[in-house]
Amino acid sequence: MEVVIVADARSGGELIAEAMAQLLRRKPRALLGVATGSTPLPVYQALAAQVRAGGADTARARIAQLDEYVGLPAEHPESYRSVLRREVLEPLGIGTEAFLGPDGTAEDVQAACAAYEDALAAAGGVDLQLLGIGTDGHIGFNEPCSSLRSRTRIKTLTEQTRVDNARFFDGDIEQVPHHVITQGIGTILEARHLVLLATGEGKADAVAATVEGPVAAVCPASALQLHPHATVVVDEAAASKLKLADYFRHTFANKPAWQGI
Repeated sequence: MEVVIVADARSGGELIAEAMAQLLRRKPRALLGVATGSTPLPVYQALAAQVRAGGADTARARIAQLDEYVGLPAEHPESYRSVLRREVLEPLGIGTEAFLGPDGTAEDVQAACAAYEDALAAAGGVDLQLLGIGTDGHIGFNEPCSSLRSRTRIKTLTEQTRVDNARFFDGDIEQVPHHVITQGIGTILEARHLVLLATGEGKADAVAATVEGPVAAVCPASALQLHPHATVVVDEAAASKLKLADYFRHTFANKPAWQGI
């Protein structure tokens, strides 16, 4: 995989947004896979700025959701459907008709998972999937020891993940659902380009395990090593545990300018 070390979160966001803009120039109806949380916000902000400046055209773009809470109504402010509407769809001027996501309120959750797999396939697959990473190495809601061939399914959140997400629920962990629907690792690996963004010292161990450790279910993000086009973008703090950091800096500084990420 390619590892790109940037100065800060803003720089990482601008780099990834430019990759998305270039993709949309080549393929205006590209399906962009998006993640929630605070880490990807600089990406969405930078891409929205490009749209306003005329540097990117999202008029025909489509958006695919990575995961969703089970049991939260779609209109709940912390359902990921609502979050993505506020943070991605509206700033980019993309209508809800161009949005794909799993139904977290379905009576038959397993059927909803299968339906989402079918919807992604019918849409032609994800062209670029943006990912964050948890401190334990999870991607999407694929917690440690998730199958590396897993498909979209229901998962039970670890207590640590619920504690981490309580900040979005007024600090009340009792409001955080226990279950989610998430694209599986096998599903994620089918995207044509995977881009993982990690910032902050708290992600340094997970980044090192992902990039330089063995491929192992205990660090789900390490599965990115199996992908033919995976890019890991990290700030200096998140890169602080990488043994090959100098090599990564050298290779990125000397790659052809036309190649992008």
